[in-house]
Amino acid sequence: MASAGEQKQTEAKPAFMVEDLISLALRIGVIISSVITASGLVLLLITGQSGYPAGTFPTTITQVLAGLIQLKPFAIIEFGLLILLATPIFWVAASIVAFLLRRDYSYAIISTYVLLMLVLSLLLGKAA
Repeated sequence: MASAGEQKQTEAKPAFMVEDLISLALRIGVIISSVITASGLVLLLITGQSGYPAGTFPTTITQVLAGLIQLKPFAIIEFGLLILLATPIFWVAASIVAFLLRRDYSYAIISTYVLLMLVLSLLLGKAA
């Protein structure tokens, strides 16, 4: 039969594993975002053109994706920034799962509230 200390250690191990995975995902998200944004910047410097008429740039996700397919520098830069913005939102969503796995319902509820506020702010920002 396992002692209380051993049982606590085995319960803590999956929690650390989840936190390590979330940390890795955050680092990967930032690295991917940096590489994409830098690629767009290099393309902008090489071509000297944004891919859009003067004073305009993509303002919707659909326009960013369409410009990304056409390899327009501004669209590539904006796509990298969108990934950077999505990374902490992913972290909050992953934290909810981690808290639920730990059966820490108070923090799961708080994290759910934070995620809802993030999504609401994105939707309200889009409407403005």
